[in-house]
Amino acid sequence: MIEPRRLAGIAAGKVAGAAAQALPALRRRPQRKAAPIVPPQNVAGSALILVIAIMTFLSCLTLGAVTLVRDTASAWQTQIAREATIQIKPQDGLDMEAALETARQVAAGFSGVRGATVVDRAATQRLLEPWLGAGFDIDGLPVPRLVIVTIDPAGPPDFAAMRETLAVAVPQAILDDHRTWVDRLVAMANTTVTIGVSVLALMLAATVLAIVFATRGAMAGNGHIIEVLHFVGAEARFIAGEFRRHFLFTGMKGAAAGGLAAVVVFAAFSWWSSRNLATPQADQATALFGNFAIGPAGYAGVVLIVVVVGALTAATSHLTVVSYLGDIDTTRREG
Repeated sequence: MIEPRRLAGIAAGKVAGAAAQALPALRRRPQRKAAPIVPPQNVAGSALILVIAIMTFLSCLTLGAVTLVRDTASAWQTQIAREATIQIKPQDGLDMEAALETARQVAAGFSGVRGATVVDRAATQRLLEPWLGAGFDIDGLPVPRLVIVTIDPAGPPDFAAMRETLAVAVPQAILDDHRTWVDRLVAMANTTVTIGVSVLALMLAATVLAIVFATRGAMAGNGHIIEVLHFVGAEARFIAGEFRRHFLFTGMKGAAAGGLAAVVVFAAFSWWSSRNLATPQADQATALFGNFAIGPAGYAGVVLIVVVVGALTAATSHLTVVSYLGDIDTTRREG
């Protein structure tokens, strides 16, 4: 009969041999990857990407519209500031041609005036044709005549002294330096920019709220896992970092899609404007909004909005997770 001690040694040897044989197979078996806290793909995540893309698209359109209005208003202001107008109303016994020439000479004699040009009869008739039609008799109408004064923007003339001199030389002359129009134009441009910036801020705020709700939803769906991880010692910054990484990737995908769509829209409008030059519709649109080209500054603004939306997505999710874990700690201490 074999002794019990010997039997135990034989059994231990067999177990060790079997374990040694099975160890290479265990090493060759692929290790299971750790599952992320936040599921990488779900319906809520796809919806959030779509929402961020739409909000980014609208934000970029708002920024582009503000840029177009600002650039157009600046161009208008520059053009208006370069010219002044002398208007002479017809009266009985007034030699209009002599009065126009006198007004031109008076204006040209002031420092800061680059030139003065009389708008002749043919040019005046062409200006009135859109309203009165072609072939009308300009002499039969009390149409004022104009003198265009070209101004040096760097050193404009003394308009008050010019008005006084014109009042003596040609009493029927009225000098318009377009200062009222410039002030109104600047006020309109500033108002438009303020409204655009306000709308942009509201869109970004709505994006932040959508991210908060999405983060809360993701945490609610994985609340038991988060609480267990937190209770066994996982730090809040680790859990928040997982959410921040996930939502940063989500936000950048949505923001990039929205920004790209906005760039396509601006490029399409610019292409349409260049293809429809010298048409009434294109002329009116160009007069109001320029050539629909937002320029390098506008495209840089689109990139900036994409980056800002991505950063806001990551920061908002991080703060939401930290606040949620803080509430858990407070509830546990009070309990």
